[in-house]
Amino acid sequence: MLVSGKGGVGKTTVAAALARAAVNAGKRVLLAEVELGSAETDSPSHLAELVGARPSGAQVVSVSERLSFVRLSAIEGQRLFLQDILPLKVMADAAMRMRALRRFLEAAPALREMGVLYQMLHLIRLTRPEGQAQHPLCILDLPATGHALALAALPDTLLSVMPGGPIGRSVREGLTLLRDPALTGTVLVTLPEPLPVSETMELATAIKTHGIPLVAGVLNRMPDNPFSPDGRDAVKRLLEAHGPHRGQRALGRLDRARSAQNRLETNFPAQLLTLPDLTATERALVDQLAAHLARAPSSPASPVSRESAGAQP
Repeated sequence: MLVSGKGGVGKTTVAAALARAAVNAGKRVLLAEVELGSAETDSPSHLAELVGARPSGAQVVSVSERLSFVRLSAIEGQRLFLQDILPLKVMADAAMRMRALRRFLEAAPALREMGVLYQMLHLIRLTRPEGQAQHPLCILDLPATGHALALAALPDTLLSVMPGGPIGRSVREGLTLLRDPALTGTVLVTLPEPLPVSETMELATAIKTHGIPLVAGVLNRMPDNPFSPDGRDAVKRLLEAHGPHRGQRALGRLDRARSAQNRLETNFPAQLLTLPDLTATERALVDQLAAHLARAPSSPASPVSRESAGAQP
């Protein structure tokens, strides 16, 4: 499950809530984010804080019995790729210590994103001794919109210049995964405001252009509307008669939110979920949103896990 959206819409919080809801439903979940730095770091991670994880470089760490966390690193993915194509693991480790190679890998944007994709592929391939997927549900909190589109376009970009060889084979495997609606789905998070909704519609078009399945939109922080149409009009007349008031701004927000919701319900090319505007913060907010998702009449179309689909990595 790829979770994306414009910065500031609550995308990371929604990703954490989706993971928590899935764990509460009995699923084993790997929650992942992309490390944007040029090297492996232990810098603070808001996503990790929201689920109580303690990041350790680019390694998978256990949060609870059914929840794991990882920061995907371009360098780790590149190292894993070299391990797979070179005859000895020590050769890959030695190659990654070469300054010239590291500078080259960090300077080429396509190769950085290829590293992220390859590490994700590596984790999805892992199986338990009984043959089941070690991480049957992976939820990836993508960076801002531009990075999400770069990752979506990556397979086609690399195949155009390197159609064969080990890179081409790995890219084709990643492309098959990303475009299989039984295995992958994108969730776009937005806010009930005109600009975020416009950007979400543009992102939805771009995602579908690259062939990646779009399974749901999440309208986050939808304000509660306690008024019937007649009651709303009566309150508006009362406020207008008594001059400017904070209540008018609140009513204006309700109008914009309803308009944004109507626009998404009419035009968004997938199912739409609405999450309320809550006063809780951090982990308490994640828990409340997870409970709300569990009560939703239709879950956010999480991709069919390889365990239940019987597919092979």
